[in-house]
Amino acid sequence: MKVLVTGANGQLGSEIKVKASEFPNFNFLFTDVNELDLTDFEAVKLFFDREKPSFVINCAAYTAVDIAETDVELAKLINTKVPASLGKAAKAVGCKVVHISTDYVFDGLSCTPYLETDLVDPDSVYGKTKLNGEIALVKENSASMIIRTSWLYSAYGTNFVKTMVRLGLERDELKVVADQVGTPTHAADLANAIMTIVQQTSVNPEAWKAGIYHYSNEGVCSWYDFAKAILEFSDIDCNICPITTEEYPTPAKRPAYSVLNKSKIKRNFGIKIPYWRDSLKGCIQQLKAQ
Repeated sequence: MKVLVTGANGQLGSEIKVKASEFPNFNFLFTDVNELDLTDFEAVKLFFDREKPSFVINCAAYTAVDIAETDVELAKLINTKVPASLGKAAKAVGCKVVHISTDYVFDGLSCTPYLETDLVDPDSVYGKTKLNGEIALVKENSASMIIRTSWLYSAYGTNFVKTMVRLGLERDELKVVADQVGTPTHAADLANAIMTIVQQTSVNPEAWKAGIYHYSNEGVCSWYDFAKAILEFSDIDCNICPITTEEYPTPAKRPAYSVLNKSKIKRNFGIKIPYWRDSLKGCIQQLKAQ
């Protein structure tokens, strides 16, 4: 069975590459823009017609949240039109779609973990284009699986963890927002969850349960808590000061609360999810070893 991974050079794609050796029964096709330009819809169709993958894991996204506020057309193209194109091409060859979405589809006004069925109301261009991508994908291919995640980090790519480590070594003090609450997600854990679902479906096609799912690590924290833990595990002596969102204005509005309820993915696929601090500790050890 062939598994196509798009956006393969990003955080999640890189983690799936690491895990690929654990799944010798799959032939992985790792593509990024140089191998397959997802915005060239004819090229996407031809690729699917030629390779006929059994699964596509779409890790490609426009994730520059603040820049998206002014770079609207490119964000729409990558986050909304590309998922629709992939869904259409996949449906034509009987390929199952796993598409990655975001907690930014919510307005952050809840005080209990978001269910997949809760009202969506994004406040940013990024969130709106990702939500429209979910809708467009399902319209083209209703048998798709959408996994919303939050606060993704990894030993690969650019992310909050690596930024905090770098700044912590450069400065004596850092100011970090303490009134935005959610859950960090180690991309390696998300990769493991996705591959568990793909593996189960390859053995038993009836195991596939299309729809929207939520996945993050277990537990809850603020960005301030997250930063404190990063420097603690990295053995970096740097003072972290909590600040409010108001004190750190950004072009794009972030959800104040974006904790995700993961009951559905655990129930449907037997996924076991690690606690965020445990996963963070493992990632920091990996960074230290590099």
